[in-house]
Amino acid sequence: MAKSTDVHCAGAVLYFLPVHTRVPLKFGSETVTYVTCARVCLKISDREGKTATGWGETPLSVQWVWPSALPYEERHAALKDLSIRLAQAWSSFSEKGHPMELGSDFQEHFLPELLDRFNANRAGREPVPWLAALVCCSAFDLALHDAFGNLHQLPVYQTYNANWMSRPLDSFFADDENGQSFAKKFPNDFLVPAPPQQLPAWHLVGGLDPLNASELNGHEPRDGYPLLLEDWIARDGLKCLKIKLRGNDARWDFERLVQVGQIALAKNVKALSADFNCTVTEPGYVNEILDRLKKDHPAIHREILYVEQPFPYELEQHRIDVHAVSARKPLFLDESAHDWRLVKLGRELGWTGVALKTCKTQTGALLTACWAKANGMSLMVQDLTNPMLAQIPHVLLAANVGTIMGVETNAMQFYPEASSEEEKIHPGIYRRRNGMIDLSSIHGNGFGYRLGEINRTLPAPVASFLTS
Repeated sequence: MAKSTDVHCAGAVLYFLPVHTRVPLKFGSETVTYVTCARVCLKISDREGKTATGWGETPLSVQWVWPSALPYEERHAALKDLSIRLAQAWSSFSEKGHPMELGSDFQEHFLPELLDRFNANRAGREPVPWLAALVCCSAFDLALHDAFGNLHQLPVYQTYNANWMSRPLDSFFADDENGQSFAKKFPNDFLVPAPPQQLPAWHLVGGLDPLNASELNGHEPRDGYPLLLEDWIARDGLKCLKIKLRGNDARWDFERLVQVGQIALAKNVKALSADFNCTVTEPGYVNEILDRLKKDHPAIHREILYVEQPFPYELEQHRIDVHAVSARKPLFLDESAHDWRLVKLGRELGWTGVALKTCKTQTGALLTACWAKANGMSLMVQDLTNPMLAQIPHVLLAANVGTIMGVETNAMQFYPEASSEEEKIHPGIYRRRNGMIDLSSIHGNGFGYRLGEINRTLPAPVASFLTS
């Protein structure tokens, strides 16, 4: 049933903001030194013609969304081109409803066709993958949610209920045999009633990060920020460390876990996670490392809270039974968790948790969270090294869905100065203190960006499609 509060899109403006890392960040077999953030302003209109704008942003992290032997710049250019096509598509998207309904409809029915057309026009070149399309789409989806809150002068998390949405969750999960269990339920039924104002912060120990002074090469930046893990722990009071591993070098991975684990124990760090970078092809690889760690370094083994996505992105093509791994430690989907359907498949294969990301759309993250929680799966919220505005919906998602422990947040490690203007208004989410981030500055309508107080000069838009 239609509601008087329903909206439709009335235009989109797209900006590209370049960001350079202070130190390299390794993703799989590639290294990140530069990223483009897509920032979107989306205009919406309600049934009476009242309008509002909202903002969304995400880094177009090429190496993560599109692992490939293709040159970086070829993939980078394709993602920027796809983002421009999406700006035009969203500006002419005439469906009406709540952002959850519009976001789902666009992602289910319009984005696949748009991506197919886009890839067909690439004249036989390697197609842009679905994960990359989701990331490009996410800035528009986030902006839609923000605009809806701004229009109705509410924090957007207060709109995920029957007062604002026409369609209950069973309509989104209609092709699930247990979908009727969601009848008359809405996302707010699965959200935290009183979201915390502080969250434990997970620090990323990258594969290229030096652990001691002997590993420094003299070419590191001298910018006042730490370089060594112990210095980061001391500066930010860190209690949670995510360890990036190789996934194809068992000796290196084991030794890395031990090295970081010994530092963690000495510095009173409370939790570790192991990220195998999606390069493992056999559960035995992970099992042997965990079993050896339990035998030789039981204290480090106890600190491992969960294991993240050891296996390839393409879950449907690589249906690996992982029950043996999740029997040892909680096992979380990340790169494979494009939507709730893949999470359902993952659960059948033995995965026990799912790592959410706003860069796969706010709509998709919330639907996945609802399905996972209803089916007994744990949640985490993982970072895409989110700077500037991208950080705010990211940490809000973690606070509102409830995670196994806090939120990963590492933009302050790799490009802290990129968020200097936003940090003046939201100091607690761009700097970790006592191992925590503080969300108390986030308030107001939409995502609570407080954009009018942030003194950021934007470049000229790369695309502008505004309708009356």
